[in-house]
Amino acid sequence: MRRPLRGAYHAVLFDLDGTVIDSAPDLAGAANELRQQRGLPALPLETLRPWVGAGARGMVWAALEVDPSQPEFNALRDEFLTRYEQRMTALTQVFDAMHPLLMALNQAQVPWGIVTNKAARFALPLVRALQLDRHAATVVCGDTTPHAKPHPAPLLEAARQLDLPPQSCVYVGDDLRDIQAGEAAGMGTVSAGWGYLGLGEEVEGWGANFMASSPTELQKWLELI
Repeated sequence: MRRPLRGAYHAVLFDLDGTVIDSAPDLAGAANELRQQRGLPALPLETLRPWVGAGARGMVWAALEVDPSQPEFNALRDEFLTRYEQRMTALTQVFDAMHPLLMALNQAQVPWGIVTNKAARFALPLVRALQLDRHAATVVCGDTTPHAKPHPAPLLEAARQLDLPPQSCVYVGDDLRDIQAGEAAGMGTVSAGWGYLGLGEEVEGWGANFMASSPTELQKWLELI
């Protein structure tokens, strides 16, 4: 029997990296390959992990302190992405505490999906490798629509695919852009406190409807426990 979610929510949408999956080990591994190729020592995962939410731009900066304003950035970004693509399923896993939450959603017949800024080139193979495609009702990638988060277009596309009004969906993510996108789409928003969260950002200031310190806390808030 389907259980009601908190309020009028009828579906849950999740960011991917840092929310459903812990991809930091493989992203950090690709960043360290950039360094090692240039004779630099590897950096610890703890140093690189907070930069994961900033994507390739953040990882190239964390690895080599090169940003998009510098002429060598594009080549380094492309090299990073190639290295990441070659190893992206080596160490990446679904967060352990996410399994019970996703199972509870499935058992309650509540549709859930993934909305990520990761390009389909990376996101779709990862979703398949981690078997998330078995139950995800929608997967919207960074290049599914003309705009990426914080623009609301990807979230609106996910709601369209679910055949639900945006206001009946709640979006869960570990980056300010996720909360901004959710608000712009008219959805409920939850900050994922177990995620990457950036460098010293005050998550309390993001303005999410709820701050969940763990997937278990989110499961309780959704009234699935």
